[in-house]
Amino acid sequence: MGGYYGASGGDVREHPAGTTVLVLGILSLVICGLLGPFAWAKGNTAKREMDAQPGVRWSNRGSITAGRICGMIASILLMVTVALFIVLIAVGSQ
Repeated sequence: MGGYYGASGGDVREHPAGTTVLVLGILSLVICGLLGPFAWAKGNTAKREMDAQPGVRWSNRGSITAGRICGMIASILLMVTVALFIVLIAVGSQ
């Protein structure tokens, strides 16, 4: 009766980029918004790799999803900030 809750006896793996995507996503929200696009792109790549192997259960899919979403939010905030900065420069130079 070993294993953990929810184990079905199938092939369970941890994606190697899971922690990296989550850390990049969190750092993009807390410290540096420029990391957001990297978290988003790396999360998309990891998700694509996971979906390419449907017989494998991934133990850290939630971490990758969370990091990807944090990267998306940080990227959007970065774009809004850049757009506002451009507008303020344009208005201020008149």
